[in-house]
Amino acid sequence: STHFCCLLHNQREENSIAIMEEEQNKSPLHHYWGNTSEEDYYTLQGIKSTKSFFTSSRDLTLFTRSWLPPTKTPPKGIIFMIHGYGNDISWTFQATPIHLAKKGFACFALDLEGHGQSQGLKAYVPNLDLVIDDCLSFFSFVLTQNTEFQDLPKFLFGESMGGAICVLIHLKRPKEFNGGILIAPMCKISDKVKPIWPIAQFLTLVARFAPTLAVVPTADLLEKSVKVPEKRIIGGRNPNRYFGKPRLGTVVELLRVTDYVSKVSRELYKLAKSTDKTLKIYDGMMHSLLFGETDENVEIVRGDILAWLNDRC
Repeated sequence: STHFCCLLHNQREENSIAIMEEEQNKSPLHHYWGNTSEEDYYTLQGIKSTKSFFTSSRDLTLFTRSWLPPTKTPPKGIIFMIHGYGNDISWTFQATPIHLAKKGFACFALDLEGHGQSQGLKAYVPNLDLVIDDCLSFFSFVLTQNTEFQDLPKFLFGESMGGAICVLIHLKRPKEFNGGILIAPMCKISDKVKPIWPIAQFLTLVARFAPTLAVVPTADLLEKSVKVPEKRIIGGRNPNRYFGKPRLGTVVELLRVTDYVSKVSRELYKLAKSTDKTLKIYDGMMHSLLFGETDENVEIVRGDILAWLNDRC
């Protein structure tokens, strides 16, 4: 049976803390942890890591990374990870797979189409069904190249939009993975960031003729998702993050998919044969559970994830 762990935030309204202009204009960071080289940092963390480009089944060039335990013994399990909208796998997202690799799990991830260092117009995702195929193609490639991993427990892990993609992957291949971890999954777009009526209807119409147009009015996602001001600054200095307005075609596709996921997720939870379903709600935390919170809160969420994984490996 398939096991699911869904971690949600229950955000309280807080006063916004503005980022000082001089903070934003500091010399660029090479990495979210500072300017220590990747090779040296991974060595200090006691893990192995690789990065490469992968050509998907539709000939799209996608940037990928792996984070592996250092020991010669087999990992406890394999985790295939999917990032959220506008994000990528090379900045703060790395904090989680680095932590999981230190605890014995082999982690693999790719920058989705139009994100990070992958091919495609920035933040333009006109068809998530094709993105799902990209992910499955990469995951299959990983197992083909690492035959010693094929009999290990395999888990999906998704943050925000990546969580919704994990649900769709499970629906498409229900027997391929042993379970999934959904971090603040985008199963519904909040009314706080969704364009109001009649703007939403107007934008849907315009998207048919100009899908790549980046004009959708939305709130600052970093402000809405990252609690700690210093971490908000670090997130804002990600050179590969998309900071522009959402593109019309992407928004229409996300609205379509989240509407579908919000319906099937409720039914999936009720009707799933697996009795192993865990739902955790973190009162007072914001959307970025695994980076944007205080270090103490991040450790609470990490501890819950590790306990859940260790119980199933």
